[in-house]
Formats: sequence, structure tokens, C-alpha cells
Amino acid sequence: MEATGCSAAEPFALRVLGDMMEPEFEHGCIIVIDPEGLVKDGCFVVANHSNEFYFRQLVMDGDRLLLKCLNHAYPEVVELSGLNDIHGVVSQKAGKRRKDHKHYL
Repeated sequence: MEATGCSAAEPFALRVLGDMMEPEFEHGCIIVIDPEGLVKDGCFVVANHSNEFYFRQLVMDGDRLLLKCLNHAYPEVVELSGLNDIHGVVSQKAGKRRKDHKHYL
């Protein structure tokens, strides 16, 4: 991702495509990413691996940083080379109704 017009530290929104992060994040939902969010075990992140962006849950296993899907139908696990691969942390999920909004930090 390249910063354009806005500060690279400004939160931004993405639409979730696919079912890899269900049931927490359904296909089509909107998530807000905070580029300066606190990275910790179990948080949801957007990260770059091999020139592809991933939206996954972060698992810190000792010195290893792993990205995993929530949907068990996708056993894929991606290992990051370091924290610099992480471009932001999910801070909230928008819902169709106010009661469906959820905050994550």
C-alpha cells in the first residue's frame, strides 16, 4: 500500500472479500485498519507477505509471527519475516446497524 494524499498513519477502511475470516468477519463487511495500532498476539492485522496483502489473525509463537485464517476450512498459515510486514491492526468492524459495530483495540 502506498500513501496518497493522506498521512500514512491515518486509519483506512477495507471491505472483506471471501470467507477465510468467518465467522467473525463475514464476506462484504467493512473493517477499519489503524496503521499505528498496537500489535499483539491474537489481534487482526493487514500484512504484506511475498508482495501480497493478507487480512488474518496474528499468532505470536516465540519469535515467529504467523498469520492464520479463522475459518477452519482454510488451514493455511503464513509466516512473516518481521513486524515491519504488518501494515495495520483492525480497530473496528462496521455493521449494517449500530448494534452490529464492534471495536477491537
